[in-house]
Parts: sequence; structure tokens; C-alpha cells
Amino acid sequence: MNNQKSPIANNLRSLRNRNNWSLEYVAEKLEVSRQAVAKWENGESLPDVMKCDALANLYDVTLTDLIRHNQEDEGIPIGPAGKHIFGIVPVGSRGQIVLPKKARDLLSIKTGDTLVVLGDTNPASAGIALIDSEMFMRMTGNTIESIFDKKEES
Repeated sequence: MNNQKSPIANNLRSLRNRNNWSLEYVAEKLEVSRQAVAKWENGESLPDVMKCDALANLYDVTLTDLIRHNQEDEGIPIGPAGKHIFGIVPVGSRGQIVLPKKARDLLSIKTGDTLVVLGDTNPASAGIALIDSEMFMRMTGNTIESIFDKKEES
């Protein structure tokens, strides 16, 4: 292999460190030697496809992210399976934000779609979430819709 480490080597090392797991622990889970795991993390060798699948499951990441995500290029660590960080967006003077193209494409958000804005003001978990309004109505029944209708009537 070449001297430059592959994304998978960096990902394996950072995922193990993020979980505070030893080489021995990962090796035991995968039924390989500690040296094999060390070689994967150092870029000296690559795990076979079955071990890559087992590693992705162990670390709760997608197989694609495990082998392709480049933390240096992306500027963010590999995320859990199904979870995404799409980047940082500015808030405009009237509160408007632009959803990144990657987010719109992945979540199939198109012009004219409507989103529900949810918020959490708890200091330990404060934040905003967006969800497709049709999905939200299906999840909550029509309970929320009737609340909004009552507010509009008053």
C-alpha cells in the first residue's frame, strides 16, 4: 500500500477512539488478532469485505461511510448510520435558512414542500428540527392540525 493512509484507516482509528475501545476489544468482537486491527488502522492492510461489514455494524456506521468518508476533506467525523451533518448555514435577517443541496437531495425535499419546525429549549439539548409536514401529520394523527385550526379561529 502507499504511504498515504486510506480513509478507512483513519475512520477505523477515530471510531475506535471515539468509543474508547482498545485494539484488543475490537479484535475480540471481530474474532481477529489485535495486530490485524492495528494494521487496518495504520493503513498497512485492509480488512476483507466481511470484516468491513462487521466493523460498520460494530461502529453503527454505514459500510459506504466506513470505507469512503474522508474526515479531512469533509471537515467532520464519520457519523452514525442514518444520521447526517450537512454543514453550517447562516440565518438570514428574517430568520431564513437555505437547506444544503445534499440535504435536499438525500431527503427528497423539493420546492413547494412544507416542513414543520420543532424546537427544544432545554439547555442540555436545545435545538431546532425540521420534518416533512405530511410525515408529521401521519405520525401525530390530525391532533396537531386541529390545534393549528383552533389557533387560527381565535
